[in-house]
Amino acid sequence: MDLIIDVGNTRAKAAVFEKDSLKEVVVFQKEEIISETKKILKKNKIRHSIISAVATLSSEKLEKLHELLDLIELNHSTNVPFNNNYQTPTTLGVDRIALAAYGVSQFPERNVLIIDAGTCITFDFVNKGTYLGGAISPGLKMRYKSLNNYTSKLPLLETKEPSSIIGNNTNNSIHSGVVYGIVNEIDGVINQYKTKYQDLTVVLTGGDTNFLAKQLKNHIFANPNLVLEGLHKILIYNRADD
Repeated sequence: MDLIIDVGNTRAKAAVFEKDSLKEVVVFQKEEIISETKKILKKNKIRHSIISAVATLSSEKLEKLHELLDLIELNHSTNVPFNNNYQTPTTLGVDRIALAAYGVSQFPERNVLIIDAGTCITFDFVNKGTYLGGAISPGLKMRYKSLNNYTSKLPLLETKEPSSIIGNNTNNSIHSGVVYGIVNEIDGVINQYKTKYQDLTVVLTGGDTNFLAKQLKNHIFANPNLVLEGLHKILIYNRADD
């Protein structure tokens, strides 16, 4: 079995794969990474593992993980199953590298736009096996927070699906502006890509996948665990014994 670990700014996800099948996903605070890894190891016979750390883990925790696991740390020198044409590859986030690996592995002969709706919204485009780049935009929660942080009177709200495009009070106006704004942005970006690449496959992932997927006009494949799936593809690509 393989263990995939994806560390974000505050939380981490760990996934157990048996061959190509995702068996289990565990979400925990990143400070708990050692104890949670030990729990997983007690239940599963892990042979190989990979870690992606968007937020930096301490050297002490990384050293301990290496003691527990046969571990690959994903970085810009890791072998990946795609051609990378990004102009500044050393600045490309490891989460975006994982998503590109998923796109190429799953749709090797297609043009693929992968949209990750999390803290930020990232758009990553793979042109038949070659990663070209994409875009980065504020995510849902970041937009809600910015309205509160950069004004004196607007409240901080939790994400909510608007009942109407016309907000009839301040709260409803915020929900309408944030949610419909982001939905129309995503649909607009997809349509721009479609004008140039008509055979386009669009995939949506990230923490806000389920909230946004039902509101988009374009046909998409929705899967909230694509970073984990992509990391597993990179691990398989780097395994010496398979």
